[in-house]
Amino acid sequence: MIDYKTWGAEGIDEKSHAQMRDACALPVARAAALMADAHLGYGVPIGAVLGLEDALCPGAVGVDIGCQVHMTIYGVEAGVIDRCFETLRDALRGHTYFGVGANSGGRFDHEVMHEWLWDALPILKEHKENAKLQLGSSGGGNHFAEWGIITVPEDSYLTLSGTRVAPAGDYLALLTHGGSRNTGLRVAEHYCKVAKSQHDHGDLSWLDFNSTEGQEYWEAMNLLGRYAYANHWLIHNQITRHIKVDPIYCIDTMHNFAWLEEHGDRTLFVHRKGATPAADGELGIIPGSMGTATYVVSGLGNPDSLCSASHGAGRKLSRSQAKKTLNFEHEWLRLFEEKGITVMGGAADELPDAYKDIELVMNAQADLVRKEARFEPRIVLMAGDKGVV
Repeated sequence: MIDYKTWGAEGIDEKSHAQMRDACALPVARAAALMADAHLGYGVPIGAVLGLEDALCPGAVGVDIGCQVHMTIYGVEAGVIDRCFETLRDALRGHTYFGVGANSGGRFDHEVMHEWLWDALPILKEHKENAKLQLGSSGGGNHFAEWGIITVPEDSYLTLSGTRVAPAGDYLALLTHGGSRNTGLRVAEHYCKVAKSQHDHGDLSWLDFNSTEGQEYWEAMNLLGRYAYANHWLIHNQITRHIKVDPIYCIDTMHNFAWLEEHGDRTLFVHRKGATPAADGELGIIPGSMGTATYVVSGLGNPDSLCSASHGAGRKLSRSQAKKTLNFEHEWLRLFEEKGITVMGGAADELPDAYKDIELVMNAQADLVRKEARFEPRIVLMAGDKGVV
């Protein structure tokens, strides 16, 4: 069994550590780390980083393959949110599609849908038409679209020569979180079953990379990462056209993916399930929960974490616990109103009290990333308990 280092250990329960120890006992495991947002998942915890040699573990990637966070920063000052509230609100409502099974009706096209692999792999061909229908949509759960204010300080990496975004100040920004929709889920489920036929370790079953099935999964995973990116690109492009303001910078960060990377003297498939890459100088986005801050960060390239960081705040309560103990309609909607945040959709299991404190999570990984800018949400759109908002 290999060892792993943990960040934010005080907020991580024993069940998550037990899952991590099981992952570290795999004969193909060579390196691992556990991020500060870690909580119980399927196979490995959300927040797990697992480096495998010549092997891919679909369960350690996750079912929402290529899930990612995108931010577009606009060259207008933050006061526009109050002056143009209805325009911004309507832009979110008119160009996003939330909820389980939600789709854009096939109204979009993108080059990713014309890639040869859709017709080459049976599992992708089976779900190609649904992928077309859901292109440019977001889904349910903790996926969101938000307008907010991003504050770029004087000493931010974003204002340095060569990577300059804008002078220090407050700007309007759009933030979205979403993945590869139902197609990603079906592909993940398919290759989890295939992996069990090769190396059966339950939810930790893996594929030999050099096998036909391993190559298929690698190609499918990468395609779905591009598909998830296309979903965000279409949403941001449509909203940008709606508000008629040119963006000045875009940032994107992917999790639930495996990357082929060099670490020390080894070439590893680094699986980040609910964790994000944080190589030295690499820009990323770490969101909090509904109504709390999000941080734009630059990676510090810490080798102990396999150059990784958290992908968000991380759950503190399970969805069922949150729904039993938290009151969305009365208590939290009032508090959001007091903070000047308009919430459309959402449910008790996505409230801030269901998640860890993003500030504590960020403090726990100060040796993994540097804070470059802070985003505060003002208009939040998510799927609600009844589905599409």
